[in-house]
Amino acid sequence: MEYLFYGDQVKYPEYTVRHAWDKPPDVIDETLIAETIETDVVIVGGGIAGLSTAARLSQLGVKSIVLEKFHGIVSHGAHVASVGSKIQRENGVIIDKKQFARDWMRICGSRVNEDLLWLFINKSEEAFEWLLECAGDEASPVLHGGNYKGPDFTEYPGTQFLSKKKDSKYKFTGAALVCEIMEDIALTGGARVIRKTKVEQLEKTDGRVTAAIAKDENGLYRRYKGARGIVLATGDIGGNPEMLSEFSPLGLKPAKNGYYPPGLNTGDGHKMGYWAGGAFEDGPWALSLHIIAYAYYCFFFLHVNREGNRFMNEDTWIQAKAIRCLMQPRGDFAYTIFDAKWFEECTKLAQYGGGQFVDPLICVYGRPWDENNDVQKSIDNYIKNGLCVCCDTIAELAEKIGVPVDNLIKTVNRYNELYELGDDPDYGKRANLLTPIVKPPYYALKWGPALLNVFGGLLIDTKMRVLDRDHRPVSGLLAVGNVSGGLYGVDYPLLLSGNSHGRALTWARAAAETLYADEA
Repeated sequence: MEYLFYGDQVKYPEYTVRHAWDKPPDVIDETLIAETIETDVVIVGGGIAGLSTAARLSQLGVKSIVLEKFHGIVSHGAHVASVGSKIQRENGVIIDKKQFARDWMRICGSRVNEDLLWLFINKSEEAFEWLLECAGDEASPVLHGGNYKGPDFTEYPGTQFLSKKKDSKYKFTGAALVCEIMEDIALTGGARVIRKTKVEQLEKTDGRVTAAIAKDENGLYRRYKGARGIVLATGDIGGNPEMLSEFSPLGLKPAKNGYYPPGLNTGDGHKMGYWAGGAFEDGPWALSLHIIAYAYYCFFFLHVNREGNRFMNEDTWIQAKAIRCLMQPRGDFAYTIFDAKWFEECTKLAQYGGGQFVDPLICVYGRPWDENNDVQKSIDNYIKNGLCVCCDTIAELAEKIGVPVDNLIKTVNRYNELYELGDDPDYGKRANLLTPIVKPPYYALKWGPALLNVFGGLLIDTKMRVLDRDHRPVSGLLAVGNVSGGLYGVDYPLLLSGNSHGRALTWARAAAETLYADEA
């Protein structure tokens, strides 16, 4: 490569990185389009964001059609976050919105559209209470506590899980239940939900996005025209390796992709929005990494890499643990080392040690850990299936998990020295979490991150309108949920579990209001 010098400055030659999405596909031949179907709004994607948009539009008297390429419910996860709610206040949980905003900005590297952040902060309670109204007598919220209390990270208590009631007409619980409820509301108001139908292109007329061209399971193309606008709600890019490589390469390292249903999150909406004139936010995009690739626990005990060496301060939140694991040599998994006293120590310290939010650690708000756990049963099962090893000596433990014996013995001895010292000058762990590893049997629990979501996408404004490179709205085009960018910056801020679902509900309501006002 040649470099061009201008005085003391070096100017690098311009170049274009070619990707599969750089060039839009050829326009679908008109003769292949079997029919044109007209409605007020076309929604591409049938997850929480898309179905919630349709539900709110139905309540506002606006007709919509939801097009989804999967054959059933598209959802994963459980919690629905809001900054404030009735159930939070009833349990004495009051979130300081200003501090919450500061924490969010800090964790996300300050690369956040603050207008979008404050839209979530100020409107997520309204969105959650709306969800409860839609659920009626079929479901009720359960308040969960945080899983980490410490100096490294602030996890706010008060995330909400939606649980179906006994004899409910709905099939699922958690995020899937939200989808069922919203689809029910949408259909009752006259919306249509058409599955097994993949949108391949958007169509523009006189500079405005006016239609989506979709192919059904039989290979027939149809044009779906939205008089008021088109909404992209297609999820993230975690199932598209090429887009991951460009926008968030760390997402290629986990051994498992935890997205459900698998293989759907291929960036379809990202590409179509880009081809229609939308702009992507700058990378790298934030990742949601859960410790679910192997065992579902990692605890707060000693963490070692595949060389048997300690590599981090275990006194941190779950996202940080996942990232630091991936940064290790052969970092798709690590081990937690502990001894026979583990349950007693967890009973005292679990809430301070950075548990996994899918653990039963302080699961229900205000309930002690040991009243609500099946961890012992899980550990026994992990031993049976090879994800946990139990031995009488550290040397035997090292041999069983395939790490250098001398390394693991040295690491454990040093960790015990730190306990006796009452301080951790190596990594800065809080002294009360330095539990000694001295009482056999000894355990090595295998854990590793799985990629769930990639939080990044098309630029939008607070009306959910897709923006071009000059931050001007692309006429007729909106984006909600994980296809939209601007809120997460460089990291997933697990301040409240389920904030992506809370964001989906909030964005859906904002999009519906925009379309109702005919401002797209």
